[in-house]
Amino acid sequence: MRFEAGQYDVIVVGAGHAGCEAALAAARMGCETLLLTINLDMVAFMPCNPSIGGPAKGHVVREIDALGGEMGRNIDKTYVQMRMLNTGKGPAVRALRAQADKVLYSQEMKKTLERQPRLTLKQGMVERLLVEDGRCCGVVVRTGAVYRSRAVVLTTGTYLRGKILIGELQYESGPNNQQPSVGLAQHLEELGFKLVRFKTGTPPRVRRSSLDFSKMEEQPGDDEPLAFSYETTDFSGMNQQLSCWLTYTTEETHRIIRDNLHRAPMYNGTMKGTGPRYCPSIEDKVVRFADKERHQVFIEPEGRNTEEMYVQGLFTSLPEDVQVQMLRTIKGMENVEMMRPGYAIEYDVIVPTQLWPSLETKLVENLFTAGQINGTSGYEEAAAQGIMAGINAARKVQGKPPVILDRSQAYIGVLIDDLVTKGTQEPYRLLTSRAEYRLLLRHDNADLRLTELGYEIGLISEERYARFVQKKQQLERELERLKTTKIKPTPEVNAYLVSRGTAPIDNAVELATLLRRPELRYADIAHLSPPPEEVRPDVAEQVEIQIKYQGYIDKLMQEVEKMKRLENKRLSESLDYNAIHGLSSEAREKLSQVRPLSIGQAARISGVNPADISILMIYLEQMERRTSA
Repeated sequence: MRFEAGQYDVIVVGAGHAGCEAALAAARMGCETLLLTINLDMVAFMPCNPSIGGPAKGHVVREIDALGGEMGRNIDKTYVQMRMLNTGKGPAVRALRAQADKVLYSQEMKKTLERQPRLTLKQGMVERLLVEDGRCCGVVVRTGAVYRSRAVVLTTGTYLRGKILIGELQYESGPNNQQPSVGLAQHLEELGFKLVRFKTGTPPRVRRSSLDFSKMEEQPGDDEPLAFSYETTDFSGMNQQLSCWLTYTTEETHRIIRDNLHRAPMYNGTMKGTGPRYCPSIEDKVVRFADKERHQVFIEPEGRNTEEMYVQGLFTSLPEDVQVQMLRTIKGMENVEMMRPGYAIEYDVIVPTQLWPSLETKLVENLFTAGQINGTSGYEEAAAQGIMAGINAARKVQGKPPVILDRSQAYIGVLIDDLVTKGTQEPYRLLTSRAEYRLLLRHDNADLRLTELGYEIGLISEERYARFVQKKQQLERELERLKTTKIKPTPEVNAYLVSRGTAPIDNAVELATLLRRPELRYADIAHLSPPPEEVRPDVAEQVEIQIKYQGYIDKLMQEVEKMKRLENKRLSESLDYNAIHGLSSEAREKLSQVRPLSIGQAARISGVNPADISILMIYLEQMERRTSA
């Protein structure tokens, strides 16, 4: 029996990484928000790897923070190890990665949710949506409770009709043996949404005291102060880091896997869902890379107060007895005790081309989706969609236009544009190679790209914005000084240049010209010509990157301007592509399905070729002439 249980502006379904960001964003923007989750003990839980960040993913966490989101702050409070990756490469691919204390991460996020004004956190299994006249206006919980709202955000993760498989064992379940969401998946199909089946896996967890680390390579954290959030000022955790450890599979490991492939549902065809290309199971790796004698295996701590260690690189659906055999063939794990077996999980996702770039569904107004329900993999990709869905749900309620990040603004823009424009045939993982403007979308400049926007939206405090403005002004002053100040070829200057391994100068040169030399760093320029004020380390980093890479950055900005011209040529949501003569049949089908909002988005749809774009451009020009006539 149904009963009215409450009225809200925004309801968020699911308190994983997407749901937490969505609910916090909506509440902080002034909306009365309800966050419903199947289990209050699983808020922001990490069912797979206990880490945040890495290439592209770390960039996204910084972008979430620059917009005013929570993931960066939360991991900075709860990490057990922090490292900067790819330090030997260019700034475009450098990224932070942190190992999390997964229990503490969940507890801290739950605490943040509970203390957030205008946000109510409740336990409940959502079975149906309330849809009236094509608009979503609330949810119905299994107990019969009806919660009404002006917008709903679905962030159901891998729970929709979830099924766990371990060898021959199969049972309906969400991740980590939680209840699956069956009724809601069926209801989405009743509403007309197209769902597809995806799969993923997780590795075994092993007991720390049963490992022999003397046979493994230690992977410590960095010593220098590092943080994801621009607000973090406490770096004491850098002195209390836990190490990860590197070991390798062996020929015996591979033999055991090959002998049992017929028992692995991720490999033998038992699972019908599509798996992640960039996170293959150990079964897949052994078969696909049969020439490799060994594969890397990282042993990662799951927290400070647990013996559980995560076996990164050993995702598997093999039976439990085979998993133990396999583990004991790996160096340092000869006497291992497995605490939890790895498993595969199969689940439903919404085909993401059914979404607008705002993450609102095309089929049902006021309904937004974010996270793995949209076909992505990873906590970071989920959180990124979550904050954008929360922002846009709040703005919809407030009668404001949606916020849509473009591909030159943020990795978040790349992620969402890829999903809603191209769709995905497998669990989508963000990579630096997916971003054509990655030199502009660096880990170090996320605040310069997005904090102004976060402030305008209402997610950045006045105090934080004032600090940001001070940083930006100092950066502009120092860039101007280096571009306009010349240094003379004195004996002292040339002696220092030679000592730094670079050629002396014959004439007075601009400081910026000197800094472009590969042998010199900003500290060298500051030594030769001290700035009038103490320059913050993050400003010094920006100065160096912007000057050294100025030529590349300028060239990319020209490409961005071309792209924006196409993005500014808007297409109507209701345009009838079948009425436009000359379009190929494939283009008509794809354009009608995606319903792009601009010529730029249309050009990125698979199957729409340059000739089709030319026809669309001519059509728009004709329409403009008719309108102005």
